[in-house]
Parts: sequence; C-alpha cells; structure tokens
Amino acid sequence: MEVILTQDVRGLGKAYDVVKVKDGFARNFLLPKGFVLSATQKNLRELAEREKRKTAAADKEKKQAGELALKLNSVSINVAMATNEEDKLYGSVTNTDVANALKEEGFDIGADKILLGEPIKSLGIYDVTVNLHPEVTAKIKVWIVKK
Repeated sequence: MEVILTQDVRGLGKAYDVVKVKDGFARNFLLPKGFVLSATQKNLRELAEREKRKTAAADKEKKQAGELALKLNSVSINVAMATNEEDKLYGSVTNTDVANALKEEGFDIGADKILLGEPIKSLGIYDVTVNLHPEVTAKIKVWIVKK
C-alpha cells in the first residue's frame, strides 16, 4: 500500500514522502497513529501543491537574500573598542558586536549569521562573511578602531 507520511518516521522516511508499506502495517499502526495519509489522487494533488508553494517560498527567500547580499557587499562598519596604551584590545570583537554595528547601520541581521571563525583581538580592517541563506553569502568590511 502506498501512503504519504505526515511526519518523519524512523526507518520509513521524512514528512511528505510517498512510501510503500505492507497493508497491515499501514492499517494497524500508521493510519491509527496519524503518521500517514492514504496515497489517493486528492492527497497526491495536495502534496504536489504543497511542494509548489514550498519551492516558490524558497525561491523568494533566496532572491531576497541575494538582494540583501548586494547591499551588504558595499557596507563598511566601524566597531569602537577600548584599548590600552599599546593599542591592544580589552577583550575581543565577537559576532554579536558586529551584529550590533550592522543594526546601527539599518541591517537587522542576527549574530548567528555572522561568521568570524574566531574573535577579533586587534585593531585593523577585517573582511567578515555574513551567511544570509544556505546558498547566499556576503562580505562586509569591519574596521576595528579605538574608542
């Protein structure tokens, strides 16, 4: 019997996969628990519509990320940090500091999307990668200056 999974089922597949299972397993376990729907023409059409909407939403999200990446590639931000007499930073610049500086510039990007590799511990100019989408990244210039 062919069924459509309504959620991830270990050993069978992920949600919205169409899988073939034994009739008794489907009737006695999967259907009563609500793990599957019968693979009728109506349910298959609804699945196809869901996939279309999901694909359209993903394409729209990728396009928006690409437009934001074009804007961010030309952005240069300053992060002012306290230093000692030898121009050594007290502490280090983290992705949260960069996210706050971007927010001041009008870009609301979460700190989890900013990839530093390791915290910045000295004054200077750094290229920082911003991961906007799994397929879209941007590079911004970060100037670490004295406070």
